[in-house]
Amino acid sequence: MRPPGFEPTVAIVVLARDEEANITDCLQSVHWADNLYVLLDARSTDRTVELAREAGAKVRQRQFVNFADQRNAALVIFEADWILFVDADERGTSSLGPEVRRVIQDGAMAGWWVPRRNYIWGRWIRHAGWYPDYQLRLLKRGLARYDPAREVHEVVILDGPEGYLENPLIHYNYATVRQFLRKQDYYADYEARVLVQQGIRPRLHNWFLQPLREFHRRYWTLQGYKDGGHGLLLSLLMGYYTFVAYWRARRLWSGRVHELHALPWRKDREQKPNNTNS
Repeated sequence: MRPPGFEPTVAIVVLARDEEANITDCLQSVHWADNLYVLLDARSTDRTVELAREAGAKVRQRQFVNFADQRNAALVIFEADWILFVDADERGTSSLGPEVRRVIQDGAMAGWWVPRRNYIWGRWIRHAGWYPDYQLRLLKRGLARYDPAREVHEVVILDGPEGYLENPLIHYNYATVRQFLRKQDYYADYEARVLVQQGIRPRLHNWFLQPLREFHRRYWTLQGYKDGGHGLLLSLLMGYYTFVAYWRARRLWSGRVHELHALPWRKDREQKPNNTNS
């Protein structure tokens, strides 16, 4: 039993690398938390540290292995009853803080899913799988950990029940089509490796049927058509990158890894993509 008047603490944790353009606005949008922490990729070279500290955050630098490893480290390093992970390109809404404070009071849940509004190419995308885009981000320390086998699109393992918040994070996801292409290209590489690890050997028909299914799912089943031209282009691109993932998986099975050559928009892919789901 909790003593009378007990107030659980909640800390914001931002994983960052070279995020000077975003870090100040991100931290200011969640200033209601008891503590603000930034776990910085040791490869960062810009003014993220300085700006984060000016915004009131405590900064810890750590060598980056993958996102699951970084988030697990944050759950150990930073002290609070609850951790809310926020990406640098996300912003808290004014109503999110009060809701978080309210739901963590009883302590019945081990984690909470947070909805996100994704802004892509300057527009809030309401369909095609991009809203409400729930992310399991509000975690009770000691009852949550990340699956180390998932490098991106991390999976949280909870020792207890979970709930869903109503108030969203705002996610400024992709500013340009080029940025979208670069990031999905990174994910296609990862998905190709996952297919191989799962023992899935793509056949010729997979290269055509799976992309068509993905386009149909995004555009029709998830009503991407309601987002007009944005929804059409996003659905087409997600179908295309399904093709890319299966094509690369086939090359990996053939041992022809050298054929996964750089595409035109991949010249700067050594920069890490922001950690977001599709």
